[in-house]
Amino acid sequence: MAHGHNSKEKVVFVGDSRVKKGSMVNIPPDFTAFPGKSEAFIPYFLLKEWMVGVVVLVGFLVLTIAHPAPLGYPADPMNAAFIPMPDWYFLFMYQLLKYPYVAGDYVVLGVMGIPGLAFGALLLAPFLDTGKERRFYRRPIASALMLLSLISVVYLTKVSWDHYQGQLEATGTKPEHIIREEKAREAYEKGQPAPSVVKRAKPIAIVAEDDPALELMKQNNCLSCHASDLNGNSGIPALRGIGDQFTKEELANVVTNGNGNMPAFKDKLSAAEIDQIATWLSKQKKAE
Repeated sequence: MAHGHNSKEKVVFVGDSRVKKGSMVNIPPDFTAFPGKSEAFIPYFLLKEWMVGVVVLVGFLVLTIAHPAPLGYPADPMNAAFIPMPDWYFLFMYQLLKYPYVAGDYVVLGVMGIPGLAFGALLLAPFLDTGKERRFYRRPIASALMLLSLISVVYLTKVSWDHYQGQLEATGTKPEHIIREEKAREAYEKGQPAPSVVKRAKPIAIVAEDDPALELMKQNNCLSCHASDLNGNSGIPALRGIGDQFTKEELANVVTNGNGNMPAFKDKLSAAEIDQIATWLSKQKKAE
């Protein structure tokens, strides 16, 4: 303990001897004390991972915009020459499901087993590769999984595309989206509007529209169900082309006795009027 203002006096600090001096450091060193080995999660690590995700997403969007899925004509189940193909980013899975050991009797293995194995490897990778090393050549497990996945995707995609091109050459088929582009280009060069890709069926014309039978049907509210244009309503059949489906005798029986939602007209119309309506309906056929 010092007295006075003499700077040469010895200063003695008196403390409580019952309190032991701790040797444990309570405050850990800052991450800057380990350059190149550690970093703060927020914001450095989080920002870096977010930027990587943004770059990958933007790159994928650029690919999908630069190479959009080709659009063909509406589906036609009668077109046996059509070769179905998925979008380019699903070609590897499409090719995988062609192999016999992941299809047919082994379809469960192909649909659930192999994708489950791939996702399982991703889930187990952090537990199998626990090293702190960031260099890819010093992380054999993670690097091997990544390279195996990339090689598999690239190989299956190429095989699938080559097989598709081979089918086109063997059958002499031109893809629908190419035909559509050629027709649109020809129309543009001729100054015409682009042709519609929707193939609409030619409407069936009404035969003998001035026949008195049609007026008789209007008077008995037949068109309230079958529509004024005779194209029918929801659940009600159209009368255009009905002569191709039923004979005159069958139509007369339906008008007389009814059928399903169709009421009977035997008490409202005479036999001659029913015969007149059945005769007119039997003429409603598609033009040859």
